[in-house]
Amino acid sequence: MKKIIFFSILVAALLIGAIVYSDISNRQQAAGNPYGKANLNPATLAQLNDPLYDNLIMPDELKTRLTNKEDLFVYYYSPLCEHCQATTPVLVPIVKEMQIDMKKHNLLEFTNSWDDFQIEFTPTLVHYKGGQEVARLVGGHEANEWKQWLEEQKKS
Repeated sequence: MKKIIFFSILVAALLIGAIVYSDISNRQQAAGNPYGKANLNPATLAQLNDPLYDNLIMPDELKTRLTNKEDLFVYYYSPLCEHCQATTPVLVPIVKEMQIDMKKHNLLEFTNSWDDFQIEFTPTLVHYKGGQEVARLVGGHEANEWKQWLEEQKKS
């Protein structure tokens, strides 16, 4: 009986230690991140140094820019979305080649943004003109479809 109690206490201590270690590790990795949050989802942590996920825009800045009636392209994505994982490496080089300043907004870290910006699916690319949405393209597409859509938006 004493062995079972000892073993149970040991397992519980190990689990608590693993949880504490994981939290400390997450906080250390997240320190100084562009999200301004102490804890980030591990999928977001994995993207912090990935150049495909630079040029981020946070909810407050996005709201301010829309209120100021600015023109911008915003790519709404989730690091957990398999369609986003397939789309981002296709889309990012296209916008760079076309010299479009596409902001990226991580919906995994800012769940209120789904409602705030009327996003139903990821990935979603929205074009705003004068702070108002003028077009959106939802889901994964071939490179030529992204490029054609972006060219049409640049003309408008």
